[in-house]
Amino acid sequence: MALARFGRQVKRQHGVCVKMTAVAILGLCFIFVWSMFSSPSNSVTVQRESFDDIAEPVASSTMVSKSKGKDIEKHDANGNKKKVESSLKEKDEKKVNGSLPLPAHEHKSGKKNEKHVSKRKKDKVKSKLSNKVSKENQENQEQEESQGEEAEKENEDEEEVVVDDKEEGLDGESEEKGEMEGDADVDESVDQETQEKAENENEGKKRKIKGPVFDPKAHYSWKQCSTRSKHNYIPCIDVESGFTRLHGYRHRERTCPKAPPMCLVPLPHDGYDSPVHWPESKLKVLYKNVGHPKLAAYMKNHNWLIKSGEYLMFPQNQSEFKGGVVHYLESIEEMVPDIEWGKNIRVVLDVGCSDSSFVASLLDKDVLTLSLGLKDDLVDLAQVSLERGFATFVSPFARRRLPFPSGVFDAIHCGRCTIPWHAHEGKLLLEINRILRPGGYFILSTKHDSIEEENAMNTLTSSICWNILAHKTDDVSEVGVKIYQKPESNDIYVLRRRRNPPLCKENENPDASWYVPMKTCLHTVPSAIEQHGTEWPEEWPKRLETFPDWLNNKEKAIDDTKHWKDIVDKSYLTGLGINWSTIRNVMDMKAIYGGFAAALLQQKIWVMNVVPVHAPDTLPFIFERGLVGIYHDWCEPFGTYPRSYDLLHADHFFSRLKNRCKHPVSIVVEMDRILRPGGWVVVRDKVEILDPLEAILRSLRWEIRMTYSQNKEGIICAQKTIWRP
Repeated sequence: MALARFGRQVKRQHGVCVKMTAVAILGLCFIFVWSMFSSPSNSVTVQRESFDDIAEPVASSTMVSKSKGKDIEKHDANGNKKKVESSLKEKDEKKVNGSLPLPAHEHKSGKKNEKHVSKRKKDKVKSKLSNKVSKENQENQEQEESQGEEAEKENEDEEEVVVDDKEEGLDGESEEKGEMEGDADVDESVDQETQEKAENENEGKKRKIKGPVFDPKAHYSWKQCSTRSKHNYIPCIDVESGFTRLHGYRHRERTCPKAPPMCLVPLPHDGYDSPVHWPESKLKVLYKNVGHPKLAAYMKNHNWLIKSGEYLMFPQNQSEFKGGVVHYLESIEEMVPDIEWGKNIRVVLDVGCSDSSFVASLLDKDVLTLSLGLKDDLVDLAQVSLERGFATFVSPFARRRLPFPSGVFDAIHCGRCTIPWHAHEGKLLLEINRILRPGGYFILSTKHDSIEEENAMNTLTSSICWNILAHKTDDVSEVGVKIYQKPESNDIYVLRRRRNPPLCKENENPDASWYVPMKTCLHTVPSAIEQHGTEWPEEWPKRLETFPDWLNNKEKAIDDTKHWKDIVDKSYLTGLGINWSTIRNVMDMKAIYGGFAAALLQQKIWVMNVVPVHAPDTLPFIFERGLVGIYHDWCEPFGTYPRSYDLLHADHFFSRLKNRCKHPVSIVVEMDRILRPGGWVVVRDKVEILDPLEAILRSLRWEIRMTYSQNKEGIICAQKTIWRP
């Protein structure tokens, strides 16, 4: 009866609609029964194959079968690989320098882009289905699509790279961001190589890596590097291939090799001897440790360094400044009495590193000066500065930011300066303004100023509201000295008639610096109490033990200082067998609050505090204490000459690299490069890391001086020997 009644209704005026409804109900029943009897994996596979534009998410679990891995690679080879990587980049670009969150608008723009992409996917799917299925089936397919997208979104939310219970960006993330933000001046060849390198690294880091950092069954055979720069090879600065024909031997921007170097840098051809110990090295160093033809040509026209026998001598109070560097420093202090060397001014950046006697004289006044060696083809004096025992690093200074946070240097000096600060919209001077402390001093000395350059410089410094405190040409040194001061508040920026350069957006992070291009905007002075740089630090040495209000976790910083003081006093100075009177240049490869450097301060030792880019950003506090440091990604070589450091310290350093670096062994090779023959390495870490690390050090023919382990953790103290393969 019911079927008969239904048949009569079909024949009526609205029978067509009822018929379509019946078809839809039958279709839904069929889909429900089919989904119940089919496997979940098959349903997902069919659904993903029906939507070609949806990138397949990478599962957060590492339990992936080989067959599935092959399917993913095959699927990527068909053209979706780039889309997978781009989605990961959009999701993972949450930090700059690892611990510094991106501005809020960048997070929002990322979500907006995801919505836009999903909307385009829906439009494409609808256009495909409109000619194949009925209206009811189309609605069902759209419902399945939305469910698939929700599942995909959940998988993406679960996909995170976690190291030490902290979310971290993938290796090379900041580099990609720097390229995407518009470093238009960098050559296309450099961008292409950097992008390919980042893609290759990200491809291997989509999943959490299991297993040990070092393969305990691996065997290593080492060869010497056959590079053009030979014994002075700096991998990311000396571009050895691909650029020599177009740009010459040196390149104007940091560009690392695609694969980290796995070769050993040879010793100088004239041999190498143990460096002259501090403090005697202030006056002389071994010439064969630093000598090269361009240095010999440079000495002919500069009397502040003289070759005498096997030594390179530095006559006391001799410098490029006539009348001596002591007179030069005293004249600066007379022009601006607020510059009290060693009290009000503790941390200084010397741009150019042309005359290390300036650094030596400031050190006598308790001023810690970090020299920026500008690598060029003329003469490499940064290596001479390091051999003398002064804090120095090497870096290009052209288009990318220097690896420092904002507002950390008390003063910045450029002696006998030839840098065109006003060129390229004043980018270089704006970068100096970024890293200079509010109220800090920029000291510029030039011998011959052209009227055009002086007018351009005056216009630029006025536009960024720098105040000229003094301008004087010294009769003795015959050098014109200008001393500028950066504003201490934002009030003066409002009074500018011309807003050029413009103020940077509030959500732009001034501390982001690793592979970030220089900006042509002006960062405002910090004003909130939780920001660093709002107040000038205490006078030295009180600032070493001062913990400012803006520092998070003061208790941890205090405990870190006490912790390292106890370890250094009770263990390092007496229990490692190291003759600390021979140690001058020290690097802490994973500095946190600078407690290790503070504990060694009484030993007349300077420490380069390296804060890894994926670690919490504690570098501003290290500078606040009156110490120096730098950002770095240890998956790349460090910016310094071979044989730069007497001691390398790595506290739980390698255990943080399991999910970052593709070849952790290359970091050990880098340690061999930057450590002097006869230098020391102190590694504290888990036993599962120390055991294979000891085997690697022995393969390098290092001498293991001491090992100790307790409760699955231990320490290795090893010494590098003079070895020629």
